[in-house]
Amino acid sequence: MATKKQIILPIAVLVAGVGLAVAFSAMKQPPEEKPAQDTRPLVSVNPIHLDTITLDVKSYGVVKAKDHTPLVAQVSGQVVFVSEQFVQGGFVKQGDILARIDPNDYEAALIEAQAGMAQASSDLEIERAQAHVAQAEWDRIKDDSNQMIPSQLYLRKPQLAEKLARYRAAQASEKRAKRNLERTYIKAPYDAIISERAISLGSVVNPGSQFGALSSILVAEIRLPVADKELQYLTNRGIGANVTLTADYAGKPTTWQAKVVRSEGVIDQKSRMSYLVAQVNTPYASEQPLRYGSYINATISGRELDNAIIVPHHLVKNGKIAVMNDDLTLSFKSLNIIREQNGMVIASQGLNDGEQLITSALDFPTEGMQVKLNDTDKSAGVTQLALKEE
Repeated sequence: MATKKQIILPIAVLVAGVGLAVAFSAMKQPPEEKPAQDTRPLVSVNPIHLDTITLDVKSYGVVKAKDHTPLVAQVSGQVVFVSEQFVQGGFVKQGDILARIDPNDYEAALIEAQAGMAQASSDLEIERAQAHVAQAEWDRIKDDSNQMIPSQLYLRKPQLAEKLARYRAAQASEKRAKRNLERTYIKAPYDAIISERAISLGSVVNPGSQFGALSSILVAEIRLPVADKELQYLTNRGIGANVTLTADYAGKPTTWQAKVVRSEGVIDQKSRMSYLVAQVNTPYASEQPLRYGSYINATISGRELDNAIIVPHHLVKNGKIAVMNDDLTLSFKSLNIIREQNGMVIASQGLNDGEQLITSALDFPTEGMQVKLNDTDKSAGVTQLALKEE
């Protein structure tokens, strides 16, 4: 039979354990409550500003003269004069004498032709007088007999025709002699720059011998290749469009203005490009001349888009972009994409001025999802909201 001690000891141990458990439970700190986490994606925004955008087309080309003329001798002889301006790179005015061929033989030929002309003129006048006398004689004889028919020889008409033919031949000889004498002068046909010289003082030339070549400085031309798909951005296929030319002059970027005057109307077989031709008037008149042979970059002004926007290509997905609403929710806007170029998209319609364009990359954006502003954009967002409320 259990003793009293054996019964009381377990009960005392049990009571002590319960007391310790209660004490330890009272000492335990309650768990701290963690604040709710904001799981909204962080975004940056830029306000949308709609504006008028010009659809420019980029091109390039080499500057050349509209008119380029080789100088060729039309008569033979020795070169007895060469102008100081007749050097490569020299500028000349229209009508300037560049060189001259020995004129002595041609002056003698002109004198001879003039003498022949004087002789033929005298013979013609004498023959006309004789023909007049023959006609008067016939008129007197005709009164006595109306049945008689005068011969052409009697009236000296064949003789008169012969003298007239010789006179005209003498006229042609004189004209030819004058022209040959004039051709001993080598003149500039227009204001030009000398691009080549092939003769020197004392050179002997024949018809067809080349003196050199010159290029007009009145008008410069540039052939501008344009891809066929780019023509849609130009008004009237680019004809009449303004062109900004850019090139380095004396080591500094310089611009000139040109205008497209025509299209060549065909597609180049090698490059598969269409060519527009732009012109610049008096390219050498300014302090920064547009020199022939220069390689230039060109920007052709295209048609204008109203209420358009340019956005980076990576922000456009399936023709839509993400915008942030006033309640900090995301919405997708469909764009009317006009052009994609150099990593940018030009679009019109589908957007309103002042909307907030989301510029951050989102992993899984969905319509109506909650977003929060980047700290750097909060003040801008508050300002925009305040302006809208006003």
